[in-house]
Amino acid sequence: MGKKILSSAATEETECIGRELAEELLHSGRKNAFIALYGDLGVGKTAFTRGFVSAICPAARVKSPTYTVVNEYRGGAVPVFHFDMYRIDGEDDLYSTGFYDYLEGGYLLSEWSENIPFALPGDRIAVTIEKSGVDSRRITIEEIE
Repeated sequence: MGKKILSSAATEETECIGRELAEELLHSGRKNAFIALYGDLGVGKTAFTRGFVSAICPAARVKSPTYTVVNEYRGGAVPVFHFDMYRIDGEDDLYSTGFYDYLEGGYLLSEWSENIPFALPGDRIAVTIEKSGVDSRRITIEEIE
């Protein structure tokens, strides 16, 4: 996979980039992946996840897990777990979410991964979304091993 730098000028394009990553993982036969999402508030992390999930569980209604911490999407080829680490303050908080039980069970997308550097697996896909204009985004996808 290496490193890709992509541009998005609309929410739909950000969703499409997420969908393409999911399709790439599915076609490669990979049934387990940690996707660490980075970016400021409102930059499109949930939109990216919505696109990702749409490739695997088309009927799922994706929403931000800000208050629930994790949303599960099952029924597709691979389970998808969508975490929001915004309110996680340390190892105890993370452990109480059941986070470690999800690591090997499918695709795990983690918003605000910068809040859990101590828990990120060495083998992961880092997705950084940055504003590059009023409505445009720069999306960097990099496999880290």
